[in-house]
Amino acid sequence: MSEPKFEVQMLHDRVMIKVEQESGERRSSGGIVIPATVQQSNRLAWGEVCGVGHHVRTVKVGDRVLFHPDDQYEVEIQGQEYLVMRERDLHAIASERPEHGTGLYL
Repeated sequence: MSEPKFEVQMLHDRVMIKVEQESGERRSSGGIVIPATVQQSNRLAWGEVCGVGHHVRTVKVGDRVLFHPDDQYEVEIQGQEYLVMRERDLHAIASERPEHGTGLYL
C-alpha cells in the first residue's frame, strides 16, 4: 500500500520560495570575472514564490522575489530545497503586472 500524499499549504503570512541557483562565476558591470568561490555576506538572492499563506497581501505564486538568504528557514520536499519566510522579510517583487514599479526590468 502506498503512502498517502499531503498537499502543503502555507499558513498566515508565510511565503515558500524556490531559490534560483547561480551558475558559478559571474561578471561585474566592468567585465571583471568573479569566481564562484567568492563569498559575499550582504548579497541578496532571487527566488520564485511557490506558495503563500492566507494573510499574504502583495506576493502571488509565480512572482520572483528578492530576499536575504540568511532570513529564512530551509525545508526539503520531494528532494527539492525550498525556503520559508515571512512576507515582510522580502525586499522586492518582480512580476509581469507592474503597478508601482521602479522602471527597472530583469
